[in-house]
Amino acid sequence: MQIEQIYTGCLAQGAYYIVSNGEAAIIDPLRETQPYIERLEKDNVKLKYIFETHFHADFVSGHVDLSKKTKAPIVYGPTANPEFEAIIAEDGQIFEIGKIKIKVLHTPGHTMESSSFLLIDENGKEKALFSGDTLFLGDVGRPDLAQKAANMTQEELAGLLYESLYQKILPLNDEIIVYPAHGAGSACGKNMQKETVDTLGNQKKTNYALNQKDKESFIKAVTDGLLPPPAYFGMNVAMNKKGYDSFDEVLSKGLHALSREEFEETAEHSGALILDVRNNNDFAKGFVPQSINIGLDGDFAPWVGALIVDVKQPILLVTDENNEEETVTRLSRVGFDNVLGFLKGGFEAWKNSGKEIDKVHRISATDFEKEIENKEVKIIDVRKESEYEAEHVDEAYNKPLAYINEWINHLEPTEHFYLHCAGGYRSMMAASILLARGYRNFTEIEGGFNAIAQTGVPKSDFVCQSKVLK
Repeated sequence: MQIEQIYTGCLAQGAYYIVSNGEAAIIDPLRETQPYIERLEKDNVKLKYIFETHFHADFVSGHVDLSKKTKAPIVYGPTANPEFEAIIAEDGQIFEIGKIKIKVLHTPGHTMESSSFLLIDENGKEKALFSGDTLFLGDVGRPDLAQKAANMTQEELAGLLYESLYQKILPLNDEIIVYPAHGAGSACGKNMQKETVDTLGNQKKTNYALNQKDKESFIKAVTDGLLPPPAYFGMNVAMNKKGYDSFDEVLSKGLHALSREEFEETAEHSGALILDVRNNNDFAKGFVPQSINIGLDGDFAPWVGALIVDVKQPILLVTDENNEEETVTRLSRVGFDNVLGFLKGGFEAWKNSGKEIDKVHRISATDFEKEIENKEVKIIDVRKESEYEAEHVDEAYNKPLAYINEWINHLEPTEHFYLHCAGGYRSMMAASILLARGYRNFTEIEGGFNAIAQTGVPKSDFVCQSKVLK
């Protein structure tokens, strides 16, 4: 028997590849299926089942494409109602893969169809739990995403989650290995540990949600402090439930090279958003006017979902050379399939042709310290609230990037301000959006708070972020 976790850091998502005696199962696959197919061929095994723990909200699964290409059936837990052919398993139903078995545990609460899959080895021992978004390491699935579909409140869903965890999962043996669908950084939980694998016994000791005295305290604990879910979540659920265009078609369409003239004409007539995925340092020095910067070198896909929102939005790409395919692939993972093409030759080709470019006014943290000395200035910190509360520049305003569409309209265009995040990744995103909306009277700080902290700029007292979260 072989169990392999295929972890994608950008999405903080874990897919699972399981092999036994010439047969395989894949749990919660990513959108692009070719790597799985190549792995199956290399191992000379047959894919018998594709298990889906639930209708995912934060990414588009590869289940539909993978099933079409391999003929392996898709398996959901009870109450799922996808608009494509699938096996809707009963609670407790057993599926055999080679010499092992997968037992379906219906664990509603995060969503109504949410299920965990218990692996039983060839000796009949319960070995591993693929817990989906029901149980994370350090946390449990948020109970507010399925309210509308379930016609229930988040408190009622949290109550179901309590029963699922305390009746179905906690009675299992401590030695069982827990393999969750997500890790730290995912918006599907609020307090996840950085580890991606643990024993159930350790989670029983360390997971706050598994240590509540009663159902009422559990409901309060898991619903307290939930931030609004990203707006694209509902669209991803719909794609996972209804199906989607083939990834091969999406990739072929997106990898359409456009000359500078074609790129400009397409941008003018299609209503496309120009997405520049280069490093924030390169973007600051020059970019195609009206471009939005979301760098591939960070949490790219989740920020695309949070900031662009509409998965049907037409997109034109500006990338570094040879990054086009990776960009289209990572966009497709969160459902952004409408890429019209990319700028052939990248930004350098645009710049060298003499076309108009734009720049971000960026200064170093050292220059920032000099500029604000003994002056009354406005500073906007776009980090998360917990980061800001842990430590921040004195008198800085906290305006998290995730809510830029709300706070941008309250800015006074004639009032200059300084802009920073932790290291420059998020503040450059904010800067690009501000410029695209016509706000130009600001200065972005290179290196963000990490660089500012090395200067003499007055700061608040440091507070451990784990204490802030509690």
